[in-house]
Amino acid sequence: MPLTTITTPTPTPANRMLVMLHGWGANARDVAELHRYLNLPEVPMQFPDAPFDHPQVPGGKMWYGFPAGYDFALEGGLMDQADLQESRQQLRQWLLGLEAETGVPLSRTVLAGFSQGGAMTLDVGLGLPLAGLVVTSGYLHGALPVGESAPPILMVHGQIDPVVPVVQARAARDWLNDHGLMLTYHELMMGHEIQPAALALIRQFCEDLWATTSAVP
Repeated sequence: MPLTTITTPTPTPANRMLVMLHGWGANARDVAELHRYLNLPEVPMQFPDAPFDHPQVPGGKMWYGFPAGYDFALEGGLMDQADLQESRQQLRQWLLGLEAETGVPLSRTVLAGFSQGGAMTLDVGLGLPLAGLVVTSGYLHGALPVGESAPPILMVHGQIDPVVPVVQARAARDWLNDHGLMLTYHELMMGHEIQPAALALIRQFCEDLWATTSAVP
């Protein structure tokens, strides 16, 4: 089943794109509101809904459910879940089909995600030839396969995040650095959220990437 998405149009033909994934219990509409504040008026943005309905939040979606009693301090417990594997496959196939649909190659597409969407960004994005990855308030599912040309990564996390503890971001940072990936890491004095300072970091990261990658597929 293809993912349903919200797309922000642009006035001119585009040669770059931003895709953003929502978190657990949210939906595409929640993150789609960010396009008003990113100040990238010529960049089309795609906001897909996760494939699974959230069991407690009306209208909410999720990329996968958490095991009963799950604690981010625990290691593992997610990678082998059937719903995560299904979401991974659907998201990967959807991303691989974007160029045929939009004309924008993956090499000019930035994949971003918040919280559980940030975890999905790393899970799927490290194996695709994307322009870059943006992870806000995110975490690692576990040890992941890394593509031969893994994209640059921006991670932004709140020092007082009460949902995904900052130690999880630091663990992801260390794993990514240990694997020789191009990582820019920021901690901000914020909770489980995307503040204006984080949006400014995302915007600059994307603009720098697009300025240094070819606009020709």
